Amino acid sequence: MSKLSEAEIIQKLEKIDTPTISNVVATYPNSKNCLKLYDAWYGNWYTDTTIRCIYPDLGPRVGYVATVVFAEKSPKYNGLDRWALLDHIDGTKKPVVLVAQQVFPQVLRNRVGLFGEMMSTMYNAFGIVAVITDGPMRDVDAIKEIGIQYYATGVTPGHGDFFVKDVSVPVTVGGMTVMPGDMVHMDVHGVVKFPANKMAEILERAQKLLDDEASSKKIYADPDFSYAKLKARMKKYGT
Repeated sequence: MSKLSEAEIIQKLEKIDTPTISNVVATYPNSKNCLKLYDAWYGNWYTDTTIRCIYPDLGPRVGYVATVVFAEKSPKYNGLDRWALLDHIDGTKKPVVLVAQQVFPQVLRNRVGLFGEMMSTMYNAFGIVAVITDGPMRDVDAIKEIGIQYYATGVTPGHGDFFVKDVSVPVTVGGMTVMPGDMVHMDVHGVVKFPANKMAEILERAQKLLDDEASSKKIYADPDFSYAKLKARMKKYGT
């Protein structure tokens, strides 16, 4: 593969589905196409079913992670400077994916519709292409027009007072633990993380994997298909 710019790599990654990226990152450690970057089961490198893709028709998104922790406003905490989050987002490579962990009492967790139209409009201006959070959101129709992808627990119409407890720290959302500067790939299935310095190799291996799968499909469709041919191919490719 000729040397591509980061922007070109991201564009090509956005044409690939997230399960394929998952297969290259860690899912099949015995495959020649797998980088084995994390423990496939216990590495906390992809999202679980506690959050879902809100806009499946927007297609795959890829970006660099910025992180924030939101919490219920309390006299126990002063919170960060009002510019702390925007400073962090502004200093993150583009495109940005904001991963927002919400730390609220259990009685409030399903009632915190923090992310709405105005916040998303501002985020869009700062180069954010997706938000991943472990709470609900609101203004879903208006946000869809803005074009930011969301992964959330659902929707709710309101929220109370809150503040930014921390930014640019490791967070865990939807079973996935990320750090600022990580890269994430997402589609209707969920989100997968990987180190940004691996994105070119991930693209190359993902394209190879897709080629291999296309070849396998031809074998299954072949009128002369046999179990022996299948076993030989699986042995050859380590699948």
